[in-house]
Amino acid sequence: MQSIPVDTSRLGALMCVVKPEPKIADFESKEVKKDRDGNTIYTVAVTVRQDGRRVSVIEISVTGEPKGVEEGMPVRVTGLEAFAWSMGDRHGISFRAAAITPVPASSSAGGGKAGGA
Repeated sequence: MQSIPVDTSRLGALMCVVKPEPKIADFESKEVKKDRDGNTIYTVAVTVRQDGRRVSVIEISVTGEPKGVEEGMPVRVTGLEAFAWSMGDRHGISFRAAAITPVPASSSAGGGKAGGA
């Protein structure tokens, strides 16, 4: 699966709408997904809104729990990559980031854009 780097500066203000949750690998056993080193993978739902477009929600996977990220707060996403996937007749795009961090209150004041790479 080939990764496609995403320019987060073009996504507008990024806002956490579902706080970090461990990603589930197997819904029957409730097994949590881990990376190759045994670290838990988390999923964070983030809203994105490009200028003049509707708001979209994307789920972003990240290794390790993003500290300090809560629902309703602006976030910065570093190293965002998109992956096209298909399984039988299902297909879509998944997202992975190197890090998701809260934007300090002073950075989000004044209407500035949050989420630069």
